[in-house]
Amino acid sequence: MIRLAILGAGGMAAEHARQFNAMDNVEIVAVCDLDAAKARDFAHQHSIADVHDDLIEMLAREDIQAISNVTPDGVHKATSLAAIAAGKHVLCEKPLATNAADAQEMAEAARQAGVINMINLSYRDAPALHKARELVNSGALGRIMHVDARYSQSWLVSHAWGRWDKDPQWLWRLSQAHGSKGVLGDVGVHILDFASFPVGNISRVNCRLKCFDKAPDNRIGDYVLDANDSAVMTVEFDGGALGCIQATRWATGHQNTVALSIHGDRGALRLDLDKAWDHLDVCLGEDVHTSRWTEVEAPATPSIYQRFVASIMHGVNDAPDFARGAELQEVLDACFEADAGDTACTLHGDVLV
Repeated sequence: MIRLAILGAGGMAAEHARQFNAMDNVEIVAVCDLDAAKARDFAHQHSIADVHDDLIEMLAREDIQAISNVTPDGVHKATSLAAIAAGKHVLCEKPLATNAADAQEMAEAARQAGVINMINLSYRDAPALHKARELVNSGALGRIMHVDARYSQSWLVSHAWGRWDKDPQWLWRLSQAHGSKGVLGDVGVHILDFASFPVGNISRVNCRLKCFDKAPDNRIGDYVLDANDSAVMTVEFDGGALGCIQATRWATGHQNTVALSIHGDRGALRLDLDKAWDHLDVCLGEDVHTSRWTEVEAPATPSIYQRFVASIMHGVNDAPDFARGAELQEVLDACFEADAGDTACTLHGDVLV
């Protein structure tokens, strides 16, 4: 039996609690949050025995083996390092940190401590993505030439997830002063992993970020709305393929679309998690000449939560680990740097009518 504590009592922490409570070999024994009342409510909702509002006090408990870290992005580093120093295994929410240097420090600390460490890149749970990686690695698509990937949300133009302009759980994601790295840091990390997991690491990147006007003076109460809400990246992968990767909160008509297409010189594949997590389409062999696509079923894969627990039980760290989180953070940092450099050419001239 793995005895685990959840750090943070927000919305995503509820998903961690549901996942771990569904496992027969895991017991959630405590929750910790600076807001003690919030932690008590969370504990009641998820049948958790103990509540803490002091992290160090909770980490001192010898009966706790693992921590599920669901704190805000800006404190992932401090809280994870404290857990690692206490000898606890750590599953940390994404992004791992707010910059590559911090992420690398976390990965090195976990390596030296010998604790299981994983980052919650939840779309790795999609069987279709693992099937895509298998097809690419088998050579079925030939040499990979081009990749398109997009993460499309619309909560800035839709009330499907609630009122972003009235709810702090959305407002903080739009404000740099509240720890947000914008859509790039929030879901860009997901789509970068989604694209590079089957294709290979990204070696070059250019990026354009934009924060659109959303309110008078771009301020609502204490929240200055200055974090990017659209990101467009052009990348080159280690194998030479070029890619277009985008993330936005302005994709009207798409609540939460994660999609990928990979094109090689012998075949192609495409997947859209809005349509299915366990199927993808392929265009292979003679079908390449008629552009005919065939649906392929992908076998089930364990969730990140299951793989974290299995890693603890077997003593072998599964992926994605903190080192992977640091790799992705390096790409994110490069995106911010590329955008700040603004090397794009501005075109001038009359508009043809």
